[in-house]
Amino acid sequence: EAAGWQEGDATDFLGLTKAESELVEIKLRLAAAVQQRRTDAGLTQAQLAKRLGTSQPRVASMLAAKDVSIDNLVRSLLVLGADAAEVARVLAGRKLRTA
Repeated sequence: EAAGWQEGDATDFLGLTKAESELVEIKLRLAAAVQQRRTDAGLTQAQLAKRLGTSQPRVASMLAAKDVSIDNLVRSLLVLGADAAEVARVLAGRKLRTA
């Protein structure tokens, strides 16, 4: 800190409120769960895109939690076989059950 550096995290750096920070974390958890489900199912991004009725670049953005809505992430999990209880576990920060 003597050299002008400060410690902090992305929330501090971006000036996010607690609610904004939690929303980012939720999207990241959901995106990671979609990625896990996709990998477990042995699907490529293109194959998942076909199931979702979207494009592979859109799936890539979704898996990076970039410009994606929470409802699209949840829908993707459901299409990949997750149920509401599993989605709730992801939202709560718990691991998704694998097939």
